Amino acid sequence: MTPKKVVLRFPADVADKPIIYYLVKDFDLMVNILKANINPHKQGTMIVELSGDKFDAGLAFLQERGVNVQPLSEEIVRNEEQCISCGACTAICPSQALFIDRPSMIVQFDGEKCIVCQLCTRACPVRAMEVKF
Repeated sequence: MTPKKVVLRFPADVADKPIIYYLVKDFDLMVNILKANINPHKQGTMIVELSGDKFDAGLAFLQERGVNVQPLSEEIVRNEEQCISCGACTAICPSQALFIDRPSMIVQFDGEKCIVCQLCTRACPVRAMEVKF
């Protein structure tokens, strides 16, 4: 099964529970945590890639526990004509989706690695990185 990127929003009463553990153990899902902001006493958010045969059952489990599950509906696109390959975006990309190809020194973008944190959109001086909904 192809991995699907989803956004998980945890209410405060389940943020300290081992929910991801149960997705792996009970539903045999492969979980790749792309970005997480979890505080045991507050609400939390995770962007994850999930794959496995019991994907739908795993999502139902999450929703039964009060976790809000949404598909990742945004993506970052790079306007190659506008990009000047300055590298400003590569220094702040936490997933290394943006990198400088050597020896050409041209900025490359791997959309599969992108976690849509949008840091590149703010760092790009020529606005070549854009959010697509």
